[in-house]
Amino acid sequence: MKNNITRVLFGLLFIVSALAQDNCSTYYPLVEGAAFQYTNYNKKGKEEGKVDYTVADVNSNGSSTSATMKMKYYDEKGKEIFSSEYGFSCEGNIVKIDFQSLISEQMLTQFKDMDMEVTGSDIELPNSLGVGQELADANVAIKISMNSINMNMTVDMINRRVERKEVITTPAGTFDCYVIYSENKTKMMVVNKTFPTRLWLAEGVGMVKQESYNKNGKIMGSSVLTEFGK
Repeated sequence: MKNNITRVLFGLLFIVSALAQDNCSTYYPLVEGAAFQYTNYNKKGKEEGKVDYTVADVNSNGSSTSATMKMKYYDEKGKEIFSSEYGFSCEGNIVKIDFQSLISEQMLTQFKDMDMEVTGSDIELPNSLGVGQELADANVAIKISMNSINMNMTVDMINRRVERKEVITTPAGTFDCYVIYSENKTKMMVVNKTFPTRLWLAEGVGMVKQESYNKNGKIMGSSVLTEFGK
């Protein structure tokens, strides 16, 4: 279950990453066919798999744009293990990502034969960022039912803020990034966990890197942009 919770957080952070530049989006490519690949690593730096993202169904209406993010998940051997999608939009100075994207592929697979009721608040990111800026919280609540069994889970993304600017290099290139810190608080039954995370965000690209930490600040896992194209 701990691994599933961690995947929820990874899923969350992938979301804030894979979009592109548009008339209402500075950091995310809202371009039909824009594609991204991220490689996942465990705490020891060993590859655990990849995730491919593709932007589809882009629709613009005045100052607002909506689109669908389609995802395919692969294990460390390159075998496709799951696919899913979620919506996102931008209007004015704000990009919004569907709160249902907080649900990981592992959870969707594990509970696919159960009824799931999902509520929450969308993830928001303004087009204008600055060091020290505080960002809005986000959350998702999941109720899972099968026969007489009911389970509840919540994921809260809190204490979001822009920490600093940093230039980093990945296999996809060198990027000038803002580093966004947040704490992801999860609760499932009697288990409560808080995972600090950092997201490296580049203009016109989105997420370049993401790291998740334990309570002692040690890396639990990471995701790195390895391919990118518009």
